[in-house]
This record gives sequence, C-alpha cells and structure tokens, in this order.
Amino acid sequence: MVKSAYIHIPFCEHICHYCDFNKVFLQGQPVDGYLDSLGMEMKRRVDPTSKVDTIFVGGGTPTSLNAAQLDKLCAEINESLPFDQGEFTFEANPGDLTEDKLRVLKDHGVNRLSFGVQSFNDELLKGIGRTHKSQDVYTSVETAQKVGFSNISIDLIYSLPKQTEEDFKDTLTKALELDLPHYSAYSLIVEPKTVFYNLMRKGKLSLPSQEQEAAMYEVLIETMEKFGINQYEISNFAKEGYESKHNLVYWDNNEYYGLGAGAHGYINGVRYSNFGPLKKYMEPLADGGLPTIQEHKVTREEMMEEEMFLGLRKVEGVSKSAFIEKFGCSIESVFQSSLEEMQNRKLLLVDDERVALTKQGRFLGNEVFQSFLGVI
Repeated sequence: MVKSAYIHIPFCEHICHYCDFNKVFLQGQPVDGYLDSLGMEMKRRVDPTSKVDTIFVGGGTPTSLNAAQLDKLCAEINESLPFDQGEFTFEANPGDLTEDKLRVLKDHGVNRLSFGVQSFNDELLKGIGRTHKSQDVYTSVETAQKVGFSNISIDLIYSLPKQTEEDFKDTLTKALELDLPHYSAYSLIVEPKTVFYNLMRKGKLSLPSQEQEAAMYEVLIETMEKFGINQYEISNFAKEGYESKHNLVYWDNNEYYGLGAGAHGYINGVRYSNFGPLKKYMEPLADGGLPTIQEHKVTREEMMEEEMFLGLRKVEGVSKSAFIEKFGCSIESVFQSSLEEMQNRKLLLVDDERVALTKQGRFLGNEVFQSFLGVI
C-alpha cells in the first residue's frame, strides 16, 4: 500500500548555481496547463481507495506560483489524494511566501513548511545564485508562524565556495536562534549541468578542502547536540516527534507516488521516472496516457541492497528483525563480508537489534553504502 506522495513543481523565478533538479524559469511557462496535466496524472496514477499519510510538494519552487495557482494545485491534491491527517509539506523560498499564499496553504491542510535558507551570510548567498537575503528568512518564518504554522524546517548547505568554518558556525547559531523543530544541512555536491560544474571545469571554483568539509560536519553534529536537536539521519536533525515522516518513507525503503515532470516514484516493486521537459510530460497526459519515461522492476537482491544503503542513512540504522520480516533471511546471511569489513574499519556498529553507522561512519557514509552494492 502506497502511503506517500511526492509532487514536483518545476518552476523557479531564478536558477541557483548548484541546483540540478528538474526546473525551468517561471516567466512565459504554461503554469496553468501544467497544473491541469498534474491533476490528470494524479487521477490516473493514484489508488483512490488507499489513504496517503505524507505529501511533499517540492521543486523547483512550489511557492513561486501565485495565490490562485497555489489554490488550484492544493484543491487538486486534496481531490485526487485521499489524505486525512498526516504530514503535508511545501518547500518554499524565503521571500516568496506572502501572507496570502500562506493562508491558501493553511486552508488546504498544509501543516509543514521547508525553507531553502542555505546560509545566513548575504555574500555567500549571492555567490551561490540565491536572491533572498538573511533578513527574508526572519520575515518569512515570522509570517508563517503568525498564520499558524509551527512545524517549520530550514535547509542549510555547507562547504560552499569561500565558506569558512567560522562562517558556518555563525549560520548555525542564527539558524538555531530561530528555535525551529527541524533542520537539514547538506554538504555541497557539484553536479553536472550546473553553473558551479562549469566553473569547476574551468578551474574557477574555490571550494573548501575535504578536511574543512569534515570539520564543518563535525561542528554541525556537535552544535545540534548542544542545542538538544537530535540527529536522526546523516543530514537531518529534529526535536523529538518532528522528524520528517515523508523522508523516512525513502530511508525505510517504502513505496511512494512520484507525480509531476521529472518526478521519480516507487509503486508495486517498480521504480519509475517521468519525462522532465514540460512538453514531453504534458503530451501523453493530453492523449489519455501517463508521462512515464522509464520503469525498472526492482529485483529481490536490489531491494536488499537498497534496504541497507537507504536505511543506514538513519542514525538508528537498519532493524535486523524488520529485514528478516521483509526478506525472510538475516542481514548476516546476505552481507557478512561487508559487515565484517566495515566493523573492522570501525565504520559500522552491529548489535543484536540493528546495524548502524558509527559516528566515524557518518563521515564516510558513501564508502559504507558502496560496500553493500554488487555483493549478492
């Protein structure tokens, strides 16, 4: 039973230098036509008899839509996705969310906001292609709280060009002064087809060293701990009870609908992706079909690998009993050599109940995940 849905809104008012998500400039785009197509996909893809517990609307920038378009989108979601009570998140840019837009979201049952803050240093924000300033963060959070939103998360990025450890400490301090229930912090990854990638290829991108990046991550973990914000996943921290239920669906390797241009989903053991370009996404829907470009039936072996490398992102790790329940065999019987190697390197903790990353393992997570691939 699919209990979650991810919905992609590909429009942005500007494109950030590090972003490789499926997105287009908002101006001159067929926004209303896209929302109509999205409504068609929801009706065709979603099982109307099965309630979903989490909805996550991401992008792009969902809040680049105007209030009337947001109203149309939310009405369509509520009509097509049987959602009663649960977690309903919208991604937002600081500065994008007017009180009007916030009231539309609130009226339609949205109960969680995730702001793409990235940094509280205005110079760094400008350098990564963001158009908001740190002051916009305070204004947006205050307005959201005034409208009645209490479950608010902010995203930060570290290891940015020209960023120092001191600067990241300052950003963390300012973020935590907001006293929000959830924080995400990711190290910058330079992806192909981005402005940063092109600059890097020309030798014009000055990034912190791996040692500096690791030092920033250590500062992140220690600072969150000091403020009583619990690390529950490699990059995610929350007050008790405010962990992202939607993201846990991914890390628990459960199924979810992926709806919208370029979205990925996982239904009935099949991982699929949709066309990214708007025209290619909208055409099959206009013809009565679905916009799927690719499907892959996940094998049992792949499911076991995914269970490990997704589940190990969580601080609590992978439950041994849940693995046996899902696959009818123990983790040890499948991954003994990987477990031994990672334990010997002190990157993995194995006890009677679970397999989890050690603190050192969190710094080298990708190496650990890699060790579970292609060994069955």
